[in-house]
Amino acid sequence: MVYKAKSDQEAAKAFIKIVGEKIRLLRTEKGLSQEKLGESANLNSNYIGQIERGEKSISVFTLKKIAEGLSISLEELFRQIDPAERTDALGEIVELLSARPIEEHGKALAVLKAVLDWNESSK
Repeated sequence: MVYKAKSDQEAAKAFIKIVGEKIRLLRTEKGLSQEKLGESANLNSNYIGQIERGEKSISVFTLKKIAEGLSISLEELFRQIDPAERTDALGEIVELLSARPIEEHGKALAVLKAVLDWNESSK
């Protein structure tokens, strides 16, 4: 058996906690109970609670099921959990949107599209 360094174990626990907190945040932003998310993801609601509290380490497949239960892509879930650091304008846009509730993302996209369409039509 291979033993990990204590710092790796602590880092893993911290990451598992972050994953759970992000899942809880996304679930509550969508107005879902743990039971509803469990039903949508085909997972037990008690298990959802354990994940959200950072008590359980989960597989990538379980993470995929949770993303589907939240009606988001796995990519979006990973972006919420561990956003890439970008220093360009696109990075700033992503950072601004990440700080806003998911319900506002569609509105922001509509505004951005309108601005880009207006810019194209004024050329």
